[in-house]
Amino acid sequence: MPHPPKHLLALDQGTSSSRAIVFDAHGQIAAIAQREFRQIFPEPGWVEHDPREIWSSQLATAREALAKAGLGATDIAAIGITNQRETTIVWNRATGEPIGNAIVWQDRRTAPACEALKARGLEPLFRERTGLVLDAYFSGTKLAWLLDHVDGARAAAKRGELAFGTVDTWLMWLLTGGAAAATRSSAVHATDPSNASRTLLFDVPRGAWSDELLQALDVPREVLPEVHPSSHVFGHTTADLFGAPIAIGGVAGDQQSALFGQACFRPGQVKNTYGTGCFMLMNTGDRFEVSTNGLIATSAAQPGPSPQFAREGSVFIGGAVVQWLRDGLKAIQSSSQVQQLAESVPDNGGVMFVPAFTGLGAPHWNPDARGTIVGLTRGSTIAHIARAALESIAFQSAALLDAMSRDVVAGGGAPVAELRVDGGACVNDLLMQFQADLLGIPVIRPKVIETTALGAAYLAGLSCGIWSGTAELAAQWQAERTFHPTMSRARAGELMQRWEHAVAQAIA
Repeated sequence: MPHPPKHLLALDQGTSSSRAIVFDAHGQIAAIAQREFRQIFPEPGWVEHDPREIWSSQLATAREALAKAGLGATDIAAIGITNQRETTIVWNRATGEPIGNAIVWQDRRTAPACEALKARGLEPLFRERTGLVLDAYFSGTKLAWLLDHVDGARAAAKRGELAFGTVDTWLMWLLTGGAAAATRSSAVHATDPSNASRTLLFDVPRGAWSDELLQALDVPREVLPEVHPSSHVFGHTTADLFGAPIAIGGVAGDQQSALFGQACFRPGQVKNTYGTGCFMLMNTGDRFEVSTNGLIATSAAQPGPSPQFAREGSVFIGGAVVQWLRDGLKAIQSSSQVQQLAESVPDNGGVMFVPAFTGLGAPHWNPDARGTIVGLTRGSTIAHIARAALESIAFQSAALLDAMSRDVVAGGGAPVAELRVDGGACVNDLLMQFQADLLGIPVIRPKVIETTALGAAYLAGLSCGIWSGTAELAAQWQAERTFHPTMSRARAGELMQRWEHAVAQAIA
């Protein structure tokens, strides 16, 4: 008898690149492939992707990762998908063609629509049903914008001719036959609660699409995907893609996937992902808790039928500030050089950098704020600006944890005791030490920092029996390094005050 497959393929479709990672049954990496794709900026504050490039880059990395691992489709037990979340795609069901570019989560074009909804007194309804603030960040107003601005789209949507999806839904539709005319009618149009909860259209506590919210945003129900638990056999890939069908066994938005991959299975556990943006999530178990401190409530990855929730703070520009130093300011040639440049000065020399390139996310939610550098003197150098840019990632994350702690303590919970970290920028020791100093708690980096992809692999592995449950997954998690705070709390408080002053300038 042939041995049952013991590997998992995670598709990690991010904001600036598509990646594929093959994991073994111990959660260890067997192979990685990655490809960047175009960022499209048609107007100030607008950010788009070509959906076809998302697909072609993701398919190419999947094939490349399998080849690097020396594995074929029959060696893969299941595929897990994790994705940039609120990015919005609408396509024609019959032709498979997108009706326009994907509107990326960073895009601010629908800020006026959000203000109009607030003016109608609808924000309390959205907060109660979705746990979200009315902000252009989320998918619902992006979807409405596409229906209103593409000729004939709204009428076609009402006739059931169009499909809406976040990136997970788009990939799943193509993987299960939507890429070819012969198989298009059987393609799977589905998502999971972690992605659905980011649309402004999903009643998160009930776990269902909301007619009330659909009416408020004027979105026809006919465009929506089905919603299944995050660990679920959604369908199978067509045989032509990888040589044989592979089950799609797990789906979760990137940040909820990272929370799962960090083995934060107990209420009160917190992780922060340092990617293009920074995203801090706290597991709140079966409790859906609306924040009073500028955070949002959201669905967590759902391994079974019972709903799971999280509290979240979102920073729009995290690691992207390093990309700006490289591509915009030409201060460095590669992102890896930023630590060396920042360490060439002992501190930031009084410079504070608020990278509000696309407005400010939590806890401020100000779409009009813009990138601001304060504290410049004749003695300021590019190294001081680089250090301030790097530190801005930690300052923004510290503000999130402060808001999170206030929510927890107000609800009678215990203060956060540690922070688990992942994402590309967490390999930067200078940044992680500064983060621990600002927070005053240990910052723990795991041995496998690819926790977003790992979470998707875990969800897929649970659905096909590779692992028995979350207890087995928690036992696999291992720390690589713990950063302990060394700064006095008085000094950390002083720095945070200076940061808040700089933020006030960016808002002004």
